[in-house]
Amino acid sequence: MDKERLEWVMSGLNQHALTNIEDQFVKTAVEDFDKNQALTEKQEERLESLYKEKSKLIPNKNHFAFKESSPKKARPRRPRVKFF
Repeated sequence: MDKERLEWVMSGLNQHALTNIEDQFVKTAVEDFDKNQALTEKQEERLESLYKEKSKLIPNKNHFAFKESSPKKARPRRPRVKFF
């Protein structure tokens, strides 16, 4: 796995909430890549499968902070005038 691919996978994983174990694995893999400029085959496979698994889910709401609109106030209804 090259550096560009690792960064792309990491940006995808950062959009999702990771468990503590997943987060620790990702940090360790990045540190290993920084030291050795490469990952083991198992690390690559696990990162790819984790990315595929998380990409099927809805992204973490905190990452994409959409402005929530407040409910509109209801206007009071006017009484209808009846014509005879």
